[in-house]
Amino acid sequence: MASAELDRERAYVEKLYERLDELRTDAHKQLQRVHSQDVGGNHQSRSERDAFARVFEDRIAQLNEVDERLAFGRLESDADADADRDADPDDDTPFRYIGRIGLRDENLKPILLDWRVPQAGPFYQATAATPMGIRSRRHLLSKGRRIVKIEDEIFDSEGLTDDEASQLQGEGALMASLTTERTGRMHDIVATIQAEQDRIIRSDLAGVLVVQGGPGTGKTAVALHRAAYLLYSHRDRLKSSGVLVVGPSRAFLQYIEAVLPSLGETGVVLASVGQLYPGVDAITEDEPEVAVVKGETAMASLIERAIRSRQRVPAEPQQLDVNGEPLTLEPHVIANAIARANEKRKPYNEARVSFVKTALNDLTRALAAQLRSHGNTVDEDDYGMLREDLRSAYDVKVALNTAWIPLSPQKLLQDLYARPQWLAELTPTWSPAKRALLRRDRDAPFTVSDIPLLDEAAEHLGEHNERSAALDRENKQQRKRDIENAENAIRNMDVEGLVHAEDLADNFAELASRGTTAERAAADRTWTYGHIVVDEAQELSPMQWRLLRRRGPMRSFTIVGDIAQASAAASASSWREAVLPLVGRAKLGDGWRLEELTVNYRTPTQIADAAQQMAEEHGLPVTRSTSVRQSEWPIVTVRASGAGDDVLAQAVLDAVTADREIDSRGTIGVIATPAALDSVFSALAQALPGETGLGAVGLTRQVAVMTPQEAKGLEFDSVVIVDRTAILEGSTRGASALYVSMTRPTQRLTIVERGSSL
Repeated sequence: MASAELDRERAYVEKLYERLDELRTDAHKQLQRVHSQDVGGNHQSRSERDAFARVFEDRIAQLNEVDERLAFGRLESDADADADRDADPDDDTPFRYIGRIGLRDENLKPILLDWRVPQAGPFYQATAATPMGIRSRRHLLSKGRRIVKIEDEIFDSEGLTDDEASQLQGEGALMASLTTERTGRMHDIVATIQAEQDRIIRSDLAGVLVVQGGPGTGKTAVALHRAAYLLYSHRDRLKSSGVLVVGPSRAFLQYIEAVLPSLGETGVVLASVGQLYPGVDAITEDEPEVAVVKGETAMASLIERAIRSRQRVPAEPQQLDVNGEPLTLEPHVIANAIARANEKRKPYNEARVSFVKTALNDLTRALAAQLRSHGNTVDEDDYGMLREDLRSAYDVKVALNTAWIPLSPQKLLQDLYARPQWLAELTPTWSPAKRALLRRDRDAPFTVSDIPLLDEAAEHLGEHNERSAALDRENKQQRKRDIENAENAIRNMDVEGLVHAEDLADNFAELASRGTTAERAAADRTWTYGHIVVDEAQELSPMQWRLLRRRGPMRSFTIVGDIAQASAAASASSWREAVLPLVGRAKLGDGWRLEELTVNYRTPTQIADAAQQMAEEHGLPVTRSTSVRQSEWPIVTVRASGAGDDVLAQAVLDAVTADREIDSRGTIGVIATPAALDSVFSALAQALPGETGLGAVGLTRQVAVMTPQEAKGLEFDSVVIVDRTAILEGSTRGASALYVSMTRPTQRLTIVERGSSL
């Protein structure tokens, strides 16, 4: 019976792959047809051809991404069972099959349901207590394109034959995924999502959703599947605006980067906090006390004061040389021009255009009057020439730039840090010690904490582009023309119903040259997203939250994290405090809502209990969770034979070697403080060349050596913690760092302590 059922599922899934291949072939043919068109030198025709090519290229990419484990589940409801009895003998699909994307046969009959559609909901939500009309749920476990095992859950056992009951066995899809070896890249859990996770994934788009959960509860997986679900369910709203997923580090992004494409979505922007300002990719972290200062909301008002201070009225009249003609610039001319420009309440650089125009007009009138007083004839027709003489005069340029210099966010911040006297003038209530924390050379690289400050400055400075308004108007008109042309092209190509005019217009040459939606969004600081997902959100400072609020003015956020794991010096101590920059002082349920994940799928019971006990002893606000399994390996604590770094590194190497003897293929995370990192990595790299990597590089190797901060959000088969006392005492949030470190393994945990110095 079991063999017959397995054969049946294999046959059905083979048909699904046949259909997938047919669709791929059709898309390739359509693409070849488009490329083969002779459009000559007509620009509009080339635009249409390139746009169609992009549509089919995107479709091919999506079909390629879902090849692995195309179908992973099957539902049988009471209605399905009745339909099976009355069905046409040739119809062998009485069940609802669930997969990564939806497929229809040549007659447009659904043969595979996309996991995001409402009809697929019971696959994740049904329980024995609430079966939701489902008789049975089947998990299809595959390797490549071949089904290797099936797992059944029966919600209604009435009428089940002995043969049917005898073949219901195995560990289940969830437990199978939990014992799978880590690969350095996150697996999607679309086939193993549990009821509490699925409810969160499918919750409303609007508002700020905070998902609190301890280590191993699937926060990241829930966040990414929610992004995919929202893109599918709210495509009209999110397709053009996009979804931003923010992670804590490059290592984290590398870890998750393959998940969304495997779920059928390829247009999401993935960025670390240090990549949220276009043109700057910050990887350096400030010292904790510096990060605290830069993360305070007081920095926003400091930046605003700094910008205003760059408007200066001269104390005395200035003598200017205009092509040999001396001209006096009175202070009131500058003061009047500044006041009139500020009346329009435009950003600094945009208002400067008005300032220069007003000042030049006043100077033109003054110069004309002076020339007339010398006996020259000057009429209105000469004003344009006089204004140009003033504009190009060196003394005039210096005077106007001194009064209102054009600024970039980078220059403003560099000046603020490199000019202590100016900073002191702007911060009279600060202590000298606090100001000294911001002091650095002008050419020092920007840090992760600088990114929101650059963005804040850019918000006040604006772009220095006199043509920006005209360009905006032209872009709107062009968009209208593109949609009209797309509608005509669809009719001409006879593909009505297969391609939407808006999609095609997105890909016209004028727009395609700017890249995909994701590429355009990542390059545009003023881009606003339809939804923002923030992982490890407990680490963000108030200034970083201000930046994200500008990126998501619709206040549509999914925020996931664990307050107990907050290790950044500038991070919040509660979710109410964390979301304050997004929703103001609203109460829970008024602008934001909180969901909790309480089941730990990753961490074995003995490791989870030890980590939670340590956290509670140090006063961390732990969300208690229940682990679903126990590992066969106890926590191991070993002590180095001496106190030196070399001896400690050797003890770590011995621990890694012992773990590799247990499992020669599993991944190992070695977590140490920055101070111990070099010696530990050197010892491991020398003994295990080619198998050991530092930081993000380690995710491509069997052994990854990294700090607790870099390990956030990651998981390994085994973890070796180096000197937990040093981790505890290494920062003001050392207990959180140790809690993170202890909860990274899925199988084994080894703690290496320093030995006695005697």
